[in-house]
Amino acid sequence: LIVLNLPFALIGGIVALWLTGLHLSVAALIGFIALFGVSVQNGLIMVTQFNVLRAQGMALQEAILQGAEERFRPVLMTALVASLGFIPMALASGVGAEIPKPLATVVIGGLITSTSLTLFLLPVLYSWMERRRASVGDSGVSGQ
Repeated sequence: LIVLNLPFALIGGIVALWLTGLHLSVAALIGFIALFGVSVQNGLIMVTQFNVLRAQGMALQEAILQGAEERFRPVLMTALVASLGFIPMALASGVGAEIPKPLATVVIGGLITSTSLTLFLLPVLYSWMERRRASVGDSGVSGQ
């Protein structure tokens, strides 16, 4: 479930490169590595909170609503700090700016899409998967 953030981060990074007219380079690929780390971390923060609340006996919908509310700010702050930290690199135009610019562009663009997924789509997917897991468990079908 957490790994589903990666395609959205990838799409955001590629679209950001395309919109700015930059090419895929080694620096951009390094940006994707950094982006994937932050994306997975944000997803892990959210899903871990859902699991903790469920382990405490909370109902699925209540755990998702409370968990999303409690982890909204940490996920958003992580993404904003990373994005804002890369803005000077993305806007640089001096000598040597062609190296860090694609890296920063990838991280900023990818964080926009992956954070949106983490905050809005991940709770829906978690609910869907938990309901599906419960229905498979109730029907007596083994998970092999």
